[in-house]
Amino acid sequence: MTFDYKKEYKEFYLPPEKPMLVDIPAMNFVAVRGRGDPNADDGEYQRAMKVLYSVAYTIKMSYRGARTIDGFFQYVVPPLEGFWFDGDEKGVDLARKDKFEWLSALRLPDFVRRDDFDWAVETASTKKKVDCSKARFVTIDEGLCVQCMHIGSYDSESKTLELIRNFVQKNGLTHDFSEERLHHEIYIGDPRKTAPEKLKTVLRTPVKKI
Repeated sequence: MTFDYKKEYKEFYLPPEKPMLVDIPAMNFVAVRGRGDPNADDGEYQRAMKVLYSVAYTIKMSYRGARTIDGFFQYVVPPLEGFWFDGDEKGVDLARKDKFEWLSALRLPDFVRRDDFDWAVETASTKKKVDCSKARFVTIDEGLCVQCMHIGSYDSESKTLELIRNFVQKNGLTHDFSEERLHHEIYIGDPRKTAPEKLKTVLRTPVKKI
């Protein structure tokens, strides 16, 4: 049976629509760092998507080629994730998309080691004709966070973020943004196939106890 991270780790990918406290373990990702409006046609963000999925699917389909990855099992590529920053230590201003700095990422299975990753980057660049040199193998250890599911368009996230802020204030917590701890989104819905009002996005914010 094909392993599906969304189904096996529902607490991370399918949280309720009400805020909840969660402790996120360290995970490995293929990631691309950039800046600018993610909606810009043929912009930096769109190019990053091609890199991420080229590398991710090269690893996923490796069993069909000559590469043998120790511990490999068949799996569904996890959903796209984004870590966002705009220079404001209080979080991210969703209205300032042109100021965004971002780290876009796809989770990697634990069996993927650095040499496997380097092979995938080189192979994807050659076979898929995509320059994947910006892809990075990164480990992110988020730790304590508050998260909930947002239903609706990306531009309406502010109402859900307000729920998170209220939860933080009422539960003896404070936001803990830094260069390492960022506003985090996980895109469960596909905007190409889903109406904006039905999109599902996990919103996650780093916190610490007061």
